[in-house]
Amino acid sequence: MSVLNLKPESECKYDILSLGEIMLRLDPGEGRIHTTRQFKVIEGGGEYNVARGLKRCFGKRAAVVTAIVDNPVGRLLEDLLFQGGVSLDYVRWVPFDGIGRTSRLGLNFTERGFGVRAAVGCSDRANSAASQLKPGDIDWKTIFGTDGVRWFHAGGIFAGLSETTPEAVIEAMTAAKKHGTIISYDLNYRPSLWSDIGGKEKAMQINRQIAPLVDVMIGNEEDFSAALGFQVEGLDEGCSKLDPTNFKKMIAEAVKEFPNFKAVATTLRNAKTATKNDWGAILYADGQFYDATLREDLEILDRVGGGDSFASGLIYALLEGKPPAEAVNYGAAHGALAMTTPGDTTTASLKEVQRLVAGASARIAR
Repeated sequence: MSVLNLKPESECKYDILSLGEIMLRLDPGEGRIHTTRQFKVIEGGGEYNVARGLKRCFGKRAAVVTAIVDNPVGRLLEDLLFQGGVSLDYVRWVPFDGIGRTSRLGLNFTERGFGVRAAVGCSDRANSAASQLKPGDIDWKTIFGTDGVRWFHAGGIFAGLSETTPEAVIEAMTAAKKHGTIISYDLNYRPSLWSDIGGKEKAMQINRQIAPLVDVMIGNEEDFSAALGFQVEGLDEGCSKLDPTNFKKMIAEAVKEFPNFKAVATTLRNAKTATKNDWGAILYADGQFYDATLREDLEILDRVGGGDSFASGLIYALLEGKPPAEAVNYGAAHGALAMTTPGDTTTASLKEVQRLVAGASARIAR
């Protein structure tokens, strides 16, 4: 994409760096949270999932900045992260006080849903180690100035965790911009995250402080409305969530107010049932709109992380210098594949993404 001035690989230790909280996801499988007697443990986090996807699916050099409490539960998370392959060089380990009074690891209970029963998420993450990150905790000068990073990613989930996390995001982005790193941000609005600290008003206040530092803004229609305040006539629960016309008007308004946005990407989803969605995406770049292939009646096993995998597919294509029309399809294809397997994180391969972008069917590959 012509408007992104990416740093050369040779000047950087990492292609992608994400800042955010990583939690343990406790998954009851086909059961319900409130009746299960066992959970499968998976790692996940909105910002981390993007870096992990770029590492495991696309082979990029990836690292994460976060804080983890130093106890057996934190070390369980570490063990899962080792499998993900993302560098832990910049992880801040926080001492454990014995019962988690001052610091703990966040937990995310998620059931996948099926048919008419929607997916359900229940977070238990207050006072986590990552939520207490603040300006001055991380040596951004060394990370961006000495080590070098081509692309930095953060999101609205981390920014909404505490009074200090938005300040940490702004500090990181300011340093990244100073050293020529491209910055992306996924608005990722979650009503439950903001409801007790000011709701949409607070989310809008914080995200509007962050937006002027962002090169590539990512989000769906609810994100742009609730987290940035862009309203378009006819865009409500009664309209088709896959009619791109209103979204393009919304994006045009966003770019007009924030001319620093070099690209804006949004996923389009119409959830017919928990396990059958229409799925598409739009990318605004170089002054034009690019639509991904629309996948109607896409079968979903686990929808969590689909948006994060869209972001990592998009970022991969832009890092590789692919044209916007191709980049948005890499994102949509990777997001679609990620939702066919359990867990927040991708298990797709680059070849699978490329096959789907090229229009391949689901016929067995052997």
